[in-house]
Amino acid sequence: MHWTAARSELGAGVRSNLSGAFNNLSVMAKRDYYTVLGVGKNATDEEIKKAYRKMAMKYHPDRNPGDKQAEDKFKEVGEAYEVLGDRSKRDAYDRYGHAGVDGMSGMGGMGGMGGAGGGGFGGFAEAFGDIFGDIFGGGNRGGGTANQMYRGADLRYAMEVTLEQAANGYETEIRIPSWENCTTCKGSGAKPGTKPQTCATCHGQGQVRMQQGFFSVQQTCPTCHGSGKTVKDPCEACSGAGRIKKNKTLQVKVPAGIDDGMRIRSAGNGEPGVNGGPSGDLYVEIRIKEHSVFKRDGDDLHCEVPISMVTAALGGTIQVPTLGGSAEIELPEGVQPGKVFRLRGKGIKGLRSAEPGALYAHITVEVPVRLTDKQKQMLRELDQSLSDAKHSPQTRSWKDRLKEFFQ
Repeated sequence: MHWTAARSELGAGVRSNLSGAFNNLSVMAKRDYYTVLGVGKNATDEEIKKAYRKMAMKYHPDRNPGDKQAEDKFKEVGEAYEVLGDRSKRDAYDRYGHAGVDGMSGMGGMGGMGGAGGGGFGGFAEAFGDIFGDIFGGGNRGGGTANQMYRGADLRYAMEVTLEQAANGYETEIRIPSWENCTTCKGSGAKPGTKPQTCATCHGQGQVRMQQGFFSVQQTCPTCHGSGKTVKDPCEACSGAGRIKKNKTLQVKVPAGIDDGMRIRSAGNGEPGVNGGPSGDLYVEIRIKEHSVFKRDGDDLHCEVPISMVTAALGGTIQVPTLGGSAEIELPEGVQPGKVFRLRGKGIKGLRSAEPGALYAHITVEVPVRLTDKQKQMLRELDQSLSDAKHSPQTRSWKDRLKEFFQ
């Protein structure tokens, strides 16, 4: 009997120890909640919320259909946020680890989300509510109602202007597509003599509740597109849209100094809003045409100025073009190809500049072509007379460097 009792006692002890070991193993199997969300232990509430949203969108089952691993990750990050997103649970977790919050969570690996209460669930719902639109593509997170107003879309118009027009300013007219209420149906979209009817799908609410994975999400009604009404007999003039597309003419003033790629905003000239919402804006994007003489670099202009060999050798006064006419440059004797002369104030005065930029004249020496025999002979004689190093210092220096290189 003593042996049997001892064996019974030993068995009970073993079972107790095994049970404790398995419980400990269960706790140890869980990853650290901070590691799960990828944040440090000193992370702020906002940082934890932001990290959770990012992870939840990444592993949401609707984005990873049939992926069991992603589903498990999704449950894990939800469980981590339920604890770390609640101040009292986070304090207990920081002090005692997983053992301090086991039994406190109403999530149950996200399975018990619907019955969770208290401040913890409020924070969870707030954080996850922010990503409904990102996951499901919904635009009305607040559960919009029928006839909700929406701002119209912005429009973009590409306008080509010359360099002179961009530098000096320019006014012109453009024609853009526009929408106006249909005069036949007075904007209702219904055939004259009839009226729009309440949408049978959403019962006039403009919203329907859709089941998306774990959640029930409110979305815009696919039948009436949020208007709450449907048109049985559409107006023939506008095909039930209630609006007719027309072109309208706008005056556009291009300010002096505008640069390529800049945009001019025309408020309220985009697409009209829905259900009385404000219209969008029109953005006129400037494209500057390539110029035959100048290249623009911010407020500065660059141009190439070809001169003859004689002018390069003897120097003299030359005329260079500017946007305002012409200017003179005094060339010294022996000016070399590639020499750049800067003319201050002959560039463009930019939109945010106090004074105009500069014009940079790049000198190029033109080599004569189609010479006569007499001209060729004259050049040979000239070349022979210029063989002295003092006339061609760069050539002599180059030859000296070649000798050193091949030694």
